[in-house]
Amino acid sequence: MGKVKISKVVMIGAGNLASQLAPAIKNAGFNVVQVYSRTERSAGRLGNLLGCSFTTLKSEILKDGDIYIFALADDALGEFIDGFNLSGRIVVHTSGSLDLGMLAGLSETYGVLYPVQTFSKEREVDFMQIPVCIEASDEITKQILFDFAEALTSEIYFLNTDQRRKLHIAAVFTCNFVNHLYTVSLEILRGADLPFDLIRPLIQETANKINDLPPDVAQTGPAARNDQLVIKRHLDLLSFLPQYKKIYELMTEDIISSGKNNK
Repeated sequence: MGKVKISKVVMIGAGNLASQLAPAIKNAGFNVVQVYSRTERSAGRLGNLLGCSFTTLKSEILKDGDIYIFALADDALGEFIDGFNLSGRIVVHTSGSLDLGMLAGLSETYGVLYPVQTFSKEREVDFMQIPVCIEASDEITKQILFDFAEALTSEIYFLNTDQRRKLHIAAVFTCNFVNHLYTVSLEILRGADLPFDLIRPLIQETANKINDLPPDVAQTGPAARNDQLVIKRHLDLLSFLPQYKKIYELMTEDIISSGKNNK
């Protein structure tokens, strides 16, 4: 079988991921021919950016694409593909947690393209630096997806569903939970009439440090030292924010426990 060439790409979704992935695909030399979104505003914004057609109707989705990329929320994907048929086309989803076989009813050739990164419509990212994890229904499709992804990034990994799900959990801890802790810090600082800029250098150094040290070695702070006097003082100060006090207690206990286990 000759090498399959992907030319026409149809993007199903126009959210944070699609808004970064679709332009990267176009910049890599592929032809994004259509964007679908439930809302006219999102579909039009991304379609106009790419210079392609867009629609809010499933019935108007083009059927002659080479690859269909489903960049939808996990709970929306199942409902969307119900009764849909793209037989003979390559279909992929971009989820970190959904099964490979989620799209098996859509086409005989299906797979996963999971970019390991946080995306926002307002912030451009360099896709060449983003790891993309691939899984596919068969070896031919796997090779096609590899060739496709290779045009987008230099970081490609072959993961099965179980590995990808565990990676996704790790990503939630690393990104989503950490970002929420920034929000907690922001609220505490605002309560003291202090600017968030005071801890931006700390955030940057904490992130930079793990380029040289494993996270368990880089851990510092009162919990790492098991400094009970400081910990008690912090808990007393957090008495006016009981939900954050609980987070502090849980995190502190786990850091102390991890330190004991690593000795």
